[in-house]
This record gives sequence, C-alpha cells and structure tokens, in this order.
Amino acid sequence: MTSQSVMPDLLGELIRAAHRQTAARRAEVPLTEVESRAQAAPAVRDFGAALRAPGLGVVAELKPRSPLKGPLTDDYRPAELARSYEAGGACALSVLAHTEGFGGHPADLATAREAVGLPVMRKDFIVDEYQIAEARAYGADAVLLVVAALTKDRLAELYAYAEGQGLHILVEVHDEAEAHTAVGLGARNIGVNHRDLRDFRIDLGLTGRLRAQVPADRVLVAESGVRSPADARRLRADGADAVLVGETLMRSADPAAAVAELKNSQAHGTTQERS
Repeated sequence: MTSQSVMPDLLGELIRAAHRQTAARRAEVPLTEVESRAQAAPAVRDFGAALRAPGLGVVAELKPRSPLKGPLTDDYRPAELARSYEAGGACALSVLAHTEGFGGHPADLATAREAVGLPVMRKDFIVDEYQIAEARAYGADAVLLVVAALTKDRLAELYAYAEGQGLHILVEVHDEAEAHTAVGLGARNIGVNHRDLRDFRIDLGLTGRLRAQVPADRVLVAESGVRSPADARRLRADGADAVLVGETLMRSADPAAAVAELKNSQAHGTTQERS
C-alpha cells in the first residue's frame, strides 16, 4: 500500500486535481513544446545555496488561498508580494501553482521571479513530468516533490527528471519512514511538513526528531505552523536551516517586516550554525 492510498480525502482530492489540471494544460500545449520553452528559460538561480547561507533562511510563500483556511487575501499581487518578501530578507520564494486547492497558477512563477532576484520554487502536488518542465519554462529554479503523494519509483523518476531539467529539488516528508526515503533518494534539500496528514494537527517537534536521522550535510527546511519568531527560534535550535512560511506572511499587514522578524529571530535566542 502506498502512502497516497491512506491519505485523507482532502489530500487525495488535491492530488486528483493536480492530475486534472495538468491534463488540461497538456491538451493545450504538448510536453515537447513546454520542454522547448524550458530550454530557453533564464538560467537557474541557486536555490540550494540560498538555503545553505549562514543563519536561518526564510522561504517566503505566495498563495492566495488555503484548502483548509479559505482565502488568505482578497488582493493577490504576486509581484508586489515577492518584492516585499525580498525586502524583508527572504532567501527564496515558494509559489503555489495549484489552482483548485490554492488559487495559484504556473504563470505566477514567472510573475514573481521577474520581480525579484531570489530563487523561486514551484509549490504543488507534482505528479507528472509535465509540471516540472512547465515550472522551468516559467522560470522556476526549484520544485517541491512530496513523498506522501508518490510511490518510491515515481518519486525517483520525477526527481531524476527534475535534475535533468537543471532544477533544484526540495523533497517533503511527514514522518520517519518518509525521511528515510528522502535520504535514500539522495535528496540534498529535505522539507519537514509539521502538519499531520491524518488529522491536520501541527507538531513543531517533528523537525527536531527527524534532524537526527538526516545527515548533517543535507539541508532541513521546517514547513507549516511557523507563526512567530519564537517558533523560528525553536526550529533553528532543533536543527532547521530554513523555515518555509506561508499563511502567517500572507495575513500580515507588513510582509517585509514579518519576514525580517522571522529571519532575525535567532538574534534573540540560541543559534545553531550549520556544521
């Protein structure tokens, strides 16, 4: 039984939506055309190096809505938001491209990237090579692959395809078994999603527990539930190299200041530099 088969209906529906959306776009523009556009895209920015920079990195997320919380803004302006995040000191951007669940679109990748000098990651439930080529065609520098959404074989295939496109990859895990899979895959950048896929509760302690089984030379990105500088300090002390923050920043009246507070949180607490 695969991880996907035991996911709650919401997660399963988000994955089915990813298949539907991808099939619709493929019907309009074939993969060969998208791959051709990907080859002509601007040079890849170094997402991996951005995560490895000294101090706590903040990967700032752009998303107009959440399938759990509903609309996060009534005035979604990706370019303006990207510039605010950059001004606040974000190391990279995470841009939601999933339409049915999050209200995003792959074209938002190009809009955000053109506005800033930061690396940009496609955040999505990626289930097909088409989405990866599409991400590169729109200028993305990295993609997210979710272990729970794929069989091990499919994960390996998509990881290899993304590498072939020159993209950086963040592999997302939710538990010890998935972390083992990511490490075995050779993933250099591993994201720990604190949200339990079964009941959607947040467990900020997960990053600390998984850090022990992830080699020190791999980057660990703490995702979901980061709401305050205190959370960021805790996760840094637990071994996170970066935090990925979405809802908190999207709801902030001053996104630049909110990013800066998270990035500078370690100045007021214990720091842990990369070994």
